[in-house]
Amino acid sequence: MIFSNNILIRLTIFILGFCGFMVAKHIFKRKNDTEKPLVCPLKFDCHKVVHSDYSKLFGVPVDIFGMIYYGFISVFYLFFIFRPEPLPFILVNFLITLSLMAFLFSIYLIIVQIFILKNGCFWCIISTFISTFIFILTLLPHVFSSMP
Repeated sequence: MIFSNNILIRLTIFILGFCGFMVAKHIFKRKNDTEKPLVCPLKFDCHKVVHSDYSKLFGVPVDIFGMIYYGFISVFYLFFIFRPEPLPFILVNFLITLSLMAFLFSIYLIIVQIFILKNGCFWCIISTFISTFIFILTLLPHVFSSMP
């Protein structure tokens, strides 16, 4: 099988999605664990961030939304790694919209950490980088294919 740029991009998005899922799962498992609490490698207070009022959306912890998003992205791109043909237009629009929403929500959460909580969470920042790269890579094939 010849690896085209699209397959490499899909593989990279799959790997990023899997990493994002593992980060969200790590936050979910450790945030309420008294024996193995969430440890922040930097001089931030992850505990303060993941237990703030901003850590839930419609009463659901954002780490659960993260696991759902990253899990969906991982499974979807794993399936389409081995399908070299272009994705249907409606599916492309859905993936771009979904990754845009995840990217914007991640940026919102970083802004909350900086300006409202005045504290950061290393794991949340890693998740933001992952969602940013997924968004960029989701757009990449479509931006270059529309150029003359």
